[in-house]
Amino acid sequence: MPKPRRTFTAEFKKQMVQLYENGKSRVNIVREYDLSASALDRWIAQSQNSGSFTEKANRKPEEHELLSLRKEIQQLRMENDIFKASRADHGTKVNVIRNNAHKYSVSALCKVLELPRSTYYYKPEPAANEDEQKMENAVVDIFRASRNNYGTRKIKVELKKKDIHTSRRKIGRMMKKQGLVSNYTVAQYKPSKNGSNESETQNRLQRQFHQEEPYAVVVSDLTYVRVAGKWHYVCLFVDLFNREMIGFSSGPRKTASLVYQAIASLSVRLDCIQMFHTDRGKEFDNQLISQALETFGVTRSLSAKGCPYDNAVAEATFKIFKTEFANQTHFQSEEQLDVELRDYVHWFNHHRIHGTLGYLTPVEARKVPS
Repeated sequence: MPKPRRTFTAEFKKQMVQLYENGKSRVNIVREYDLSASALDRWIAQSQNSGSFTEKANRKPEEHELLSLRKEIQQLRMENDIFKASRADHGTKVNVIRNNAHKYSVSALCKVLELPRSTYYYKPEPAANEDEQKMENAVVDIFRASRNNYGTRKIKVELKKKDIHTSRRKIGRMMKKQGLVSNYTVAQYKPSKNGSNESETQNRLQRQFHQEEPYAVVVSDLTYVRVAGKWHYVCLFVDLFNREMIGFSSGPRKTASLVYQAIASLSVRLDCIQMFHTDRGKEFDNQLISQALETFGVTRSLSAKGCPYDNAVAEATFKIFKTEFANQTHFQSEEQLDVELRDYVHWFNHHRIHGTLGYLTPVEARKVPS
């Protein structure tokens, strides 16, 4: 049965082109957004040739210069990412290229590291037999599709979906052979202390993090991201039912307006949410947010003073967010952060499997009959 015809807005097409211009590979865009390669190529060509995007058809010379500067910045960013490996041995350089190939072109990486492409493309010793080679190739594909995040546990789950059964120890040996190192190998999250207020609002959630219904409880928190040498902040709304990110926002100031923007971005009506739980930061507990919640009948819940465990799911989600997203990219502008944040949230909800969900994605977990 043929797939129903899909239509795409000009805004969506623009976002896909921006992802491509920001360095995301064509293959990953097509796979993660379920697009045809020809459609993406057409949008890119139309954008570059001032076809269907009127803002590009009316570009000023200064804007063309800005695009050129962005490409130079991308090159400098890549060189900065791999500078420490510039004097390393060939094996280390090959591993650096493998771990950055999802962000930059192999040719450019080889040029910066002064490594012949033939050396990079040299294949390691083949596996003992055809089945072993098939398994090894699957491990590499799964690791790349996870944006270098999955370890042996999740790779084992994904292999099982392909009817490939093996031990985590064997997967670890294959990862070592191929130079695959998860972003989680080195802990990068550093918790910071936040001030609290004396609001009388109680902790109605009481650490009941397992919820049986969608939108029964939504939790939220803020974290910081470096953009062009300055701090910016990201707010995420997470549904405890399936750990899905249902709202998000980013901006240069840690204010109630940032939280309100995340509310405005929600993928569901606000009155569908039964309870909203956060810590005691003034960005959440203030008149602007309280009025919005009261208007739509949403119950308010705040963590106990100085107790981050009361909002453990939000804290854990931000650890994932920092490790997989914020610490992996050098953001040069607010626009780049906005585009890539939207892309990460899409990948997190539709493609990233979660151990707490039985190794389903949040979208898959939402569709499972209760």
